[in-house]
Amino acid sequence: MITQQVTNKLASRGVGAPCHVTVLTRNGEVTLSGTVRHGHQKNTAVQATTGIAGVRRVIDRLTVKAKAV
Repeated sequence: MITQQVTNKLASRGVGAPCHVTVLTRNGEVTLSGTVRHGHQKNTAVQATTGIAGVRRVIDRLTVKAKAV
């Protein structure tokens, strides 16, 4: 349930496609991994996840990878 809430919140905050974020939840610990295009998307993802009920800890494994020109 937490994983779906996180995924929905990220999409509503602009951290959906073309970003590639994987959400894994275990015992209230949420691991965010994958890539985003901008640093602010990484920060938004972590902040949005922290605010969800039941989340005890967020492990940030996101990397910023700008689109190749």
